[in-house]
Amino acid sequence: MTFKPAIWYPIAVVLSAINLVGVGFAVGPGEVWHAATHAALALAFGLWAQRLRQGPGGSELQARLEGVEAEVSRLEALEAEVSKLQQQLSEAHERLDFAERLLARGPEARRVDPQR
Repeated sequence: MTFKPAIWYPIAVVLSAINLVGVGFAVGPGEVWHAATHAALALAFGLWAQRLRQGPGGSELQARLEGVEAEVSRLEALEAEVSKLQQQLSEAHERLDFAERLLARGPEARRVDPQR
């Protein structure tokens, strides 16, 4: 038989609630240890239920960390792509400036002088 968190989660919640109610009934003169025991059991079952809710193999913090790492790698890829596009745009501007300078010279300056 395998351990099934889906079955044990509601059991842990119910046990936590029962022990929490038990604290109220155990309070009285000379019953401090009895009430403290119920409070400790309620806390323990509550923490266990929370752990069962997170699922097997990791915590919520680990899942968040993996998500952040994936976003960082995606961001690095985007930064590399933007850098490449900036370089291409710079080269296109240089070519455009060169073409504008050629056109600004006029038609006579663009012709090759046959006497040279």
